[in-house]
Amino acid sequence: MTPPPANGPSKRDRREEAREKARVAREAAARKHRRNRVFLMGGIGLGILAVFGVIALVIFTSIRPAGPGPQNMASGGVLLQGNATTSKITAVKTAAVEAGAKPVATNQKKLDKTVNITVYLDYECPYCNQFETANEAQIKTWLQKGAVTYEVHPISILDASSQGTKYSTRSANAAMCVANYDPDDFLAVNTSFFKNQPAEQTPGLTDDKLISLVKAAGATSSKVASCIRAGTFEDFVSSQTKAALGSKLPNSSIEKLTGTPTVIVNGKQYSGSLTDAATFASFVSSQATS
Repeated sequence: MTPPPANGPSKRDRREEAREKARVAREAAARKHRRNRVFLMGGIGLGILAVFGVIALVIFTSIRPAGPGPQNMASGGVLLQGNATTSKITAVKTAAVEAGAKPVATNQKKLDKTVNITVYLDYECPYCNQFETANEAQIKTWLQKGAVTYEVHPISILDASSQGTKYSTRSANAAMCVANYDPDDFLAVNTSFFKNQPAEQTPGLTDDKLISLVKAAGATSSKVASCIRAGTFEDFVSSQTKAALGSKLPNSSIEKLTGTPTVIVNGKQYSGSLTDAATFASFVSSQATS
C-alpha cells in the first residue's frame, strides 16, 4: 500500500473538515428558514391590513351621506317645461336635496295639461345618444309649445367603459352643476354632451372639455367650472344611480332600472325604436289621448 504523502491531510482531518462544512451548511439553512418565515408573516400581515383597508373603504362608501344634491333637482331629475306664448324653455326651480335625504318624485297629477316624458340616461351610453339625437328636435318643439314636460335623470352605469376616468359619473356631475347654477340652459347642454359623446372604452372627455362644451351651450356661470372640477355632485350621482338600479322608478310601474335609456311617457315605458322619431311621436300621441 502506498502511504499518503507526508504533507497531505490525514483521513481523520478530512472527516472533521466534512463535519464542519455540514454544520455550517445546516446553520445557514436554519437562518434562511427563519428569515423567510419573518418575511412571510410580514407579507401576510400587510395583506390582511390591505384587505381590512378595502373593507373599510367599502363600508365607509356605503354609509356616507349621499348628498347634498343640486338645486332644481328635487326629484333627482331636471324637470323642463315650456311656455307656448314665449316659446321659452325653463327648468322648474326647486331647493337642493339635503345630504342624506331622498329626492321627492314629481307630482305628475298636477301636470295634467301636458304629456310628461321622463328619461334616465348615461352620457356615455350610445343608445341614449341614438334616442336623444333622433328625438331632441321634436321634444324641443313640444316643449316650446307647452305640450310636454321633459324630466332628465342623469345617472352613471358605464364608468367601467372609460379606462378608469369615471366619465359617466363626471359628465353626470357636470350636468348637475348646470342644473344647479344655469338650469335654463340644461337642455342645450344635454344636447351638446350627446353631440360630442366619446366612444366607449376610451378615457372620455376631460373636465376642461366638458367645461368648454357647457360654456358654448350657454351655461356661463363662473361657478359651473369649479363645480365640475371639484366633482361636487358625484356622490349624488352615485346615490341616484344606486336608487334607480335597486328600487321602483317613480311615476311608473317599472320595478327598477335595467338599462339606459329608460323612457317613460305618462307612466308607461316606451319600448319602440330609438332612432325613429315618428315612432316615438306616435307613442307620445297615444299616451296623450289615453
